[in-house]
Amino acid sequence: MKTPRSTFGGGRAGNAATERIPAPTDEFLDLDLGRIAVRRLWYPKDPRPDGPVLVFLHEALGCNDMWKRWPGRLAGASSLPFVAYDRFGHGSSDPLPGARGPDYLDIEAYEVLPRVLDAMGISDPILFGHSDGGSIALLYAARFPVRAVITEAAHVFVEEVTRAGIRAALAAWRMTDLPDRLARYHGDKTEALFFAWAETWLSEPFGSWNIERCLPRITCPVLAVQGADDEYGTARQVESIVSSVSGRARALMLPDCRHIPHQQAADRLLPHVAAFVDDCLD
Repeated sequence: MKTPRSTFGGGRAGNAATERIPAPTDEFLDLDLGRIAVRRLWYPKDPRPDGPVLVFLHEALGCNDMWKRWPGRLAGASSLPFVAYDRFGHGSSDPLPGARGPDYLDIEAYEVLPRVLDAMGISDPILFGHSDGGSIALLYAARFPVRAVITEAAHVFVEEVTRAGIRAALAAWRMTDLPDRLARYHGDKTEALFFAWAETWLSEPFGSWNIERCLPRITCPVLAVQGADDEYGTARQVESIVSSVSGRARALMLPDCRHIPHQQAADRLLPHVAAFVDDCLD
């Protein structure tokens, strides 16, 4: 793998003596694949570049800004630094480098994420992945050392409910202000990103996508979270993750919650995730 050239660093995170949670900084990584937008929070008195770092991996149509307050809240609850980044085609990062194939999640897990972590000097990640980001976290943890993984609404195989949810999103694209709402985050990349996601998941080749074979290679602790009313997946996803990984694993199903627990059930979710992270630091 070509060593990436990093322009990351130098930002002033804030004064930990006067603020419980320093302000995160927005910067860029110049990788050989293109430019990635990064949001990070280091604690000035204890940056711990060689220690555990929370790494946030967003959903299929997500980006740094769409996490809202969640990374900062979890960082504050666990007293850990965090990093989040916009994948190519998302947010402030460069556009998608080419056509997306059925292996796009593998590419993110095995080619892009390792470059980001290497460029930032992160060797002890705790991965928090939402939806596509959860699948990426599992794939990465099956191949590389990881302190722990938290998945939120992750997929390990394709379900009809997932495809039905995507077809509903396509209808919303045509009939509502969804394009404008997404464009606030992704700008002129919005249409390409949306259809790369929808067309890939609804394609015939992707119908057989399944990463359950990778799960037994995951030896780190795993917390698998899902909303009980998730419109993009059933409890079978969580059951497969928890029963298949080799490390200790726990399922957390949240009632009265859909596909985005860190927004729809944040106050209920935070104590569970913070306690899980704390347990993994012992």
